[in-house]
Amino acid sequence: MSVADYTEAEGLPKADRKPYNPWSYDTFSAKLYIPRFTTSQERWFAAALSSEKGKDPSRIAVFAEQPKDKRWELVSVVDLDGTSLPDVALDKNGYATAVAATGNKQLAADADVLRTAVIDNFATGGTNTGTNVLAPTKASNQQITVHNETTRKFGKLGTTTFAGGTNRFKDAYALKTADGGALLLFAHTHTQTDAVAHSGLQINPDKDDNAWLHGMPRTSVTYTFVCVDAATVPADAGPSRLIGYRCARTDASGPPVGSARTDRA
Repeated sequence: MSVADYTEAEGLPKADRKPYNPWSYDTFSAKLYIPRFTTSQERWFAAALSSEKGKDPSRIAVFAEQPKDKRWELVSVVDLDGTSLPDVALDKNGYATAVAATGNKQLAADADVLRTAVIDNFATGGTNTGTNVLAPTKASNQQITVHNETTRKFGKLGTTTFAGGTNRFKDAYALKTADGGALLLFAHTHTQTDAVAHSGLQINPDKDDNAWLHGMPRTSVTYTFVCVDAATVPADAGPSRLIGYRCARTDASGPPVGSARTDRA
C-alpha cells in the first residue's frame, strides 16, 4: 500500500505532486496492547495511536517482529473514523491475550469469514454475506456506498463490477476483548473493473492513473486494491462490527484503444 502511494505520486506531473510533510504519532497518548508469546511464536503487538496530542486514538496499528533480522515492522494501520475501540482484555500485569484469528470456533466469525463479508460489501453491496455477517457501522456502510455509487457512475455508457482479488497478505491478528470476543485485524484484496458498454466508446484515464495506464485510452480497466480492515467479533454468536478500513490502489491495467478521442465513458 505504501509503495503504491509513491508509485501513484511519481506518475503525476511534477506540478501536481504534493510535498512530503513529516508527521508523527503522539506517543504520550498511545495505548499498547502487548500479548505474551512463547519463544517459538511469532511476536507482534497492537497500538492505538493518535496524530494529535490529547486526542483519542484515530488508528489501530500492528507491529510484527521480522524473523530474519529481528526488527520490528509496521505491518498494518487502520483508520478508525471516530469509532471507539473495544475494551481489550488485560491480565493483572497489563498484558493482552492473543487469540487465533483463523479457525477459531469460539468466535462468531474468523478472519476468513470477515474477509469474505467485506469483499461482498464491495461486490454486491452486502447482499450475499456482507450484511449477514456484519452489523451496520460507518465503515461497513461506506463500503456498500462505494459499491452502489461506483457501479452506477457510467449510466448506460459502461459498467463497473467488483470482485475478490488474489490476496497476498493472509496474516491476521486478534486480541481477546473484555466481553469474551475479539478485535481482529486482517487484509483483503479486491478488484474493480470498468468497461465501456459498446464499441466507439473509450475510458480516458485521469492523472491519478498515469503511473499504471500512462494516459492511454482503454476499452476496460481493472484496478486492484489492497486494504486493511479492523473488526470486533462477539463470542459464539451474533453479528460482527467493522470498525475501520483503509484501501490503496496498487495496480491498474486494461486493453488500450486507438489514440483518437471518441465519446468518454
